[in-house]
Amino acid sequence: MAGQLKVDVVGVGLNATDTLIHVSSFPQSGSKVEYEAETVMPGGQVATTVVACQTWGLSTRYVGKLGDDDASRLHAQEFLRAGTEAHLINVPRTPSARSLILIDHTGERTVLCRRDERLTLQPAELDREWIINARALHVDGHDTAAATLAARWAREAGVLVIADLDDTYEGVHELLNNIDFLIVSRDLPGRLTGKPNLKTALREMQRRFGCRLTAATLGADGVLAWNGEQFHHAPAFRVPVVDTTGAGDIFHAGFIYALLQGWPLPRSLDFSCAAAAINCMAEGARGAIWPVNQIESFMVATPRHEHIEDHATFEPAANIQQAATSKCESPCSDLR
Repeated sequence: MAGQLKVDVVGVGLNATDTLIHVSSFPQSGSKVEYEAETVMPGGQVATTVVACQTWGLSTRYVGKLGDDDASRLHAQEFLRAGTEAHLINVPRTPSARSLILIDHTGERTVLCRRDERLTLQPAELDREWIINARALHVDGHDTAAATLAARWAREAGVLVIADLDDTYEGVHELLNNIDFLIVSRDLPGRLTGKPNLKTALREMQRRFGCRLTAATLGADGVLAWNGEQFHHAPAFRVPVVDTTGAGDIFHAGFIYALLQGWPLPRSLDFSCAAAAINCMAEGARGAIWPVNQIESFMVATPRHEHIEDHATFEPAANIQQAATSKCESPCSDLR
């Protein structure tokens, strides 16, 4: 595809159609619970991140796989509305990825995922020109082989590579060797390295995979990042939470936006935390993507959770069981 237009961000990874179901409390096993409302909205890790970046004025491209149903048409319409250049590979007679998301009265959500194996993006379905004609590549690693090839192409072309990972997918170590900015869920550093202390695990990830930066998103505790020289902790902002769906996806979008602006790391992390917190105040993975100037005003005016000086207190191993109850191996997104 000669002459491919260069964009700021290209995303290769998951999309999903989210059905949000509000319940007063999480159902107990064997119970019968009446739910309060049901809403269908577009989501998915990389798809949401790309749309947020486009909303903030970056030019974007998305590469992903869909079925041939109403959900696939919903995603196509949303990319068109946002202005994102979308390369959507449709699989005949296949349902698109779907998430059923239970949201309790605190805004915390539990995700049930379904993704047909035929929706796995294959390396042969990628076009190198899509990847190298960008300033930054964002991957989630779920379709690991395709993500690895895209990351390798990007690295060879000098394109920055950012990853949002929440599981140790088969073959993920090869992908990790091609990541510049590795920002993962809270429990993953310990699982990848065998180190229960988060500081130690982040250092080990950076040493082992050669990333420029390793970080873990920590829910209400914000984010902890290691840049190879020192740790940076950014506390989360205190907001009335409606729905935590997509918080991690918007965090990554904020980080990519800040990275391409050349902002210092502390400001980048603060902006990312703010964007994620704002999104939690509305329903859906893309419920509240505010303009950049409004996010910056929010940063000044909004109180934050306590800054934790002793990063050694973060013990991700204690959170693995909790994470397992609210995650799956398909298009789930989280700030944890």
